[in-house]
Amino acid sequence: MRLKDTGLTAQDIKDKVKKYMIETTERFDMIAETAKGMYVYDENGTPYLDFYAGIAVNNAGNCNEKVVAAVRDQAGDLMQIFNYPYSIPQALLAEKVCTLLGMDKIYFQNTGTEANEAMIKMARKYGIEKYGPNRYHIVTAKMGFHGRTFGSMSATGQPGNGCQIGYGPMTYGFSYAPYNDLEAFKNSCTENTIAIMIEPVQGEGGVHPATMEFMKGLRKFCDENDMLLLLDEVQTGWGRTGTLMAYMDYGIKPDIVSMAKALGGGMPIGAICASEEVSRAFTEGAHGTTFGGHPVSCAAALAEVDEIVSRKLPENAKKMGDYFAAGLNTIPHVKEVRHKGLLVGVEFDGSVDAIEIKHKCVDKKLLVTAIGNSIIRMVPPLIVTEKECDEAVRIIREAVEELS
Repeated sequence: MRLKDTGLTAQDIKDKVKKYMIETTERFDMIAETAKGMYVYDENGTPYLDFYAGIAVNNAGNCNEKVVAAVRDQAGDLMQIFNYPYSIPQALLAEKVCTLLGMDKIYFQNTGTEANEAMIKMARKYGIEKYGPNRYHIVTAKMGFHGRTFGSMSATGQPGNGCQIGYGPMTYGFSYAPYNDLEAFKNSCTENTIAIMIEPVQGEGGVHPATMEFMKGLRKFCDENDMLLLLDEVQTGWGRTGTLMAYMDYGIKPDIVSMAKALGGGMPIGAICASEEVSRAFTEGAHGTTFGGHPVSCAAALAEVDEIVSRKLPENAKKMGDYFAAGLNTIPHVKEVRHKGLLVGVEFDGSVDAIEIKHKCVDKKLLVTAIGNSIIRMVPPLIVTEKECDEAVRIIREAVEELS
């Protein structure tokens, strides 16, 4: 929908949002009207270089032509059917994802937090049914982030902080250990622990990749103690970190992995993949979803995954991530650049405010996000080139210099 077709002004739209919507995030002072490739365009047709991609969603580019065509075609045939009948896009996507990831089974959801809820539920039910009524405890990482529904929020290792504030008691059964501290994780486990759950890269926690020692150590420890390794790849999955899924770079495989965001190429979809044995915990009636495996979202995901694989976007993410990080390290007041592929965090030394940098970048037509007052996070589409990385570095440098 275009503004010119509504008979309204840009201010009318902003006023309607202010009057009718419950707002829990800040807004950029722009209307996103169209998007294509590496750019989002406002109501005046002004291009904004997109280095946040809907928060790691549009990996094959904004409004990728093949994804858009798949959505249009499927919407004309079947919009929604629930999961009593079989549907063709769902079956084809299940086969493609399981085959590409080397996993046995898949369960479709709608979002990342739903996928993590399903992963938690499957792990707990598996533990209780196989080992007894007390085997449901899960250890997660401090400063991790797993979503905003109650189970995933409770798994988020930020007690009394961030998304947990003001909601009363969290769901019982979680403990938290420092990220990348293998011994701390081992010490946090008890005879009732059924799983360890982490992100391969902590995104909201400040862009901290897992070390090889930590990831391999967790896999070995879980194997030795009849525990499951659960990986939250909602943000890291589908090429973002330089491999199709981040865990592939560590030479390990999880018992359950969650995904969402980039899977749908802009359409809402989430999923968990699990081993054959663990997946048996979800018997008939044990879990359910009205919209999970939605035909249009599955059709979009089929096209998006094809684009990611055929265009070798994970490889480009690795190459451009290294190139971009090198450029960012030349900017004044940068304390550290942390990245894995094109999941990039820039921490500043305290002399400039990351939120102010974010807004200054938007003023200069570059879209980025901030984590607190010290870190800029960037997750551009994986089609990004050196030219666009150079432009982003130039704009961030200008913003920092003007603010300092």
